[in-house]
Amino acid sequence: MFSSSVFTLAPRLRLLAIPALLWLVACSDQRPPQMPEAQVGVWTVHTQKLAVSQTLPGRTVAFMTSDVRPQVGGLIQKRLFTEGQDVKAGQVLYQIDAASYQAAYDNARGNLDSAQAAVLSAQPKAQRYANLVKLDAVSQQDLDDAVATLRQNQAAVVAAQASLKTAKINLDYTRITAPISGRISTSTYTPGALVTAGQTNALTTIQQLDPIYVDVTQSAAQMLALRQQLDRGQLTNVRGKVPVQIQLEDGSTYSRKGTLEFVGATVDTSTGNVTLRALVPNPDKLLLPGMYVQAVLPMALNDKAILVPQSAVTRNTRGEATLKLVGADGKVIERVVQTGDAQKDQWVITRGLQAGERVILEGGSNVRGGQSVLVHEVLSAGDTASVPPASQPATAG
Repeated sequence: MFSSSVFTLAPRLRLLAIPALLWLVACSDQRPPQMPEAQVGVWTVHTQKLAVSQTLPGRTVAFMTSDVRPQVGGLIQKRLFTEGQDVKAGQVLYQIDAASYQAAYDNARGNLDSAQAAVLSAQPKAQRYANLVKLDAVSQQDLDDAVATLRQNQAAVVAAQASLKTAKINLDYTRITAPISGRISTSTYTPGALVTAGQTNALTTIQQLDPIYVDVTQSAAQMLALRQQLDRGQLTNVRGKVPVQIQLEDGSTYSRKGTLEFVGATVDTSTGNVTLRALVPNPDKLLLPGMYVQAVLPMALNDKAILVPQSAVTRNTRGEATLKLVGADGKVIERVVQTGDAQKDQWVITRGLQAGERVILEGGSNVRGGQSVLVHEVLSAGDTASVPPASQPATAG
């Protein structure tokens, strides 16, 4: 009975074993799909010299500014300039009624003549008494009186000369002249207006616009970071006059470069900024006082700067700058880097990248970290040269 049952079940077991064997064979043939090899263009990182510049906001300020005010009172008779035009130093701007000042000058001239005549009379008398006192012809008292009279008359001459000079100054002040050369603004007074000496309101204002100042501000933190880099030897200080490039409010670049003339020695306690002043040529009067500009100042030299094209830098979900590189094993590396200022179409990489590494410039969007790739060197924009097969990294199957 037992042996008969065994032989009866054997065909059935064989039938059940066949699907199982087929399933095992099918499973052994299913391998993980191999990721196709991608080709990317890489650029080898190298260091270069770079002028470390800072773009700072600022305002233009007139080189010299003068408020024109009267120094004597009177009625304005004439205005002798055209508003908005350039004037020269010493040019007459206003004429004040000078009749009273001319009379005062003539009176002072008469007083001086009278005093000088008294001296002419007293001087021979004093000399004569000096000779007679030696002969005892006159008393010593008479000589002393004559000498005192002479000296009083001489003092009167000095006082009259001072009065005449004062009257001449006041008479000249009736012709109000330009204290500096520059562009004159509108007149706040018209002919017929009464002005007084030392009044608060200016008659007009003159501004010298060529050259012109540009006052910019730099945060104390920026200046401190720059000095720390200089002290560590990461940067080389710029020697001599520092050139300044001006960018106008519309984004255009001003055609003439200026020079940095002044760096503030104190920090503004309310803003934490330091003031810097640049001197910029302005022969065409394109820059006007009060304009908002940006000043680009090269602050130091970086002998080992690393720059990469902006197209190679992306941002991750945390907003960090990232680069894709190809490692020595031919696999893609995604790395977080720190960027500095932009230089045209390139980013300055301050951390996370070294010379000799290969950055993916072409095909980076089609690959991800850890993927093996074939590379070709990118020589320049639009110009590539494929690396020979022997130099390509081996790829894992």
